[in-house]
Amino acid sequence: MARPVKKPPEQWKQEILDAAKALFLSKGYEETSITDIMELAGGAKGMFYRFYESKEEVMHALGDRMFFENNPFEAVRGRSDLNGLQKIREVLILNRADEDRESINAQAVDILKDPRILAAAVEANRRVLTPLWLELIEEGRRDGSIHTEYARELSELLPLINFWLLPSVFPADADELRHKFRFVAEVLASMGLPIMDEML
Repeated sequence: MARPVKKPPEQWKQEILDAAKALFLSKGYEETSITDIMELAGGAKGMFYRFYESKEEVMHALGDRMFFENNPFEAVRGRSDLNGLQKIREVLILNRADEDRESINAQAVDILKDPRILAAAVEANRRVLTPLWLELIEEGRRDGSIHTEYARELSELLPLINFWLLPSVFPADADELRHKFRFVAEVLASMGLPIMDEML
């Protein structure tokens, strides 16, 4: 009988995430069990708990990995054909264009009802996204495409807007969400950050 192949821990972690991604995209988050993930990854269920505490933690780690694999901020960073404001708009377009990440993010909405997971997501967004937004806002201030005295405040606000627009966090129907989007566009424009153009 063949002995199981030993893999380094980092490889196991990535293979678990690969399996989870495939299953979440094909079956959906709710319909996928930890047993399903480990069957596809080729390991025992106990191996899962060596690296992750829960399926929710896998969803969070998968979202992070997918963001860094296809980071829209990196995609616009070196572009000399766009000013700071145009780069911000392009980031928003590129972020929505990643269909797999959009699907995973949509499935993750319900798990944000858990206050512990929501707090971790807010902290991760603050730590990762706020500096990236600040970099683009400051670039826009330097090139004259953005006129605001509130660069730092806006860079902290932008990641939080996503949570405010989630119906699982702040319940809203489709009409209320459209009204919220208009409100956000007007508030940001009044603060010197008119990021919502006709395309967006």
